[in-house]
Amino acid sequence: MIQNLLNGKKGIIFGALDEHSIAWQVALKAHEQGASFVLTNAPIALRKGDIFRLGEQTGSEVISADITQVDEIENLITESRNILGGNLDFILHSVGMSPNVRKGLHYTDLDYNYLNKTLDVSAISLHKVLQTAYKMDAINEWGSVVALSYIAAQRTYSTYSDMAQAKAMLESIVRSFGYHYGKKRKVRINSISQSPTITTAGTGVGGFKSFYAYAQCMSPLGNASSEDCANFCVMMFSDLTKKVTMQNLFHDGGYSTMGISETLIQSCFTCQGECFDDIAERERVMGKK
Repeated sequence: MIQNLLNGKKGIIFGALDEHSIAWQVALKAHEQGASFVLTNAPIALRKGDIFRLGEQTGSEVISADITQVDEIENLITESRNILGGNLDFILHSVGMSPNVRKGLHYTDLDYNYLNKTLDVSAISLHKVLQTAYKMDAINEWGSVVALSYIAAQRTYSTYSDMAQAKAMLESIVRSFGYHYGKKRKVRINSISQSPTITTAGTGVGGFKSFYAYAQCMSPLGNASSEDCANFCVMMFSDLTKKVTMQNLFHDGGYSTMGISETLIQSCFTCQGECFDDIAERERVMGKK
């Protein structure tokens, strides 16, 4: 692997919670590649304490910031500039949360106050970070912003609930702000649509084990791990991708292009026609039991 891809680059990494999180792995890989950065998460997440251990491993300062509050984002950027000695070259937005999912509310019975919170934390927060950085002229030319997404922004996953709307909005912000920031400072903004990944947040979604196993069976390369995603993020932060912007990049082992796989047909598909409403049709297709 190429070494020192991020040598001399400075950034902010949002969302490292524990060693299972993608942001945590991104921090480790960015450090290996020569970057210096500030780690940040919400005050309630910092109480867990793990992020301070990551800070020690990577020689990084940890700053508490509520990503939904513009004044706290402004303070974060100001402090980060002081700590890092200049403007930023990259930002990772790895933040997502749904009170509706956490409380097990069905999609057809959402609490709309919770929905507003979902959208604010998981999507609008990206706009707030970008708008604040834009106004403060905080990102260097050819800087890179990456936000983590999921294919539920385009397709229906019945238990992903209102997080699907959040990811769709997130990807829209990537495209819209990508134009404006690209014109002003040649800053590139992209989202990465990652495989189902075993993280604290991901495993909280109902049916996650089925998501994961199904995608593994469908993907010719298998699911991408958090470490794989971290390597991809490092590449997106580097100068090797200077002309890539406003894209939603699928990082899922080929899952997003598949219809059905031989593995699924031969090993995983156990349906005996229970979903058929027409018994005669079921017997024609599946055979008589």
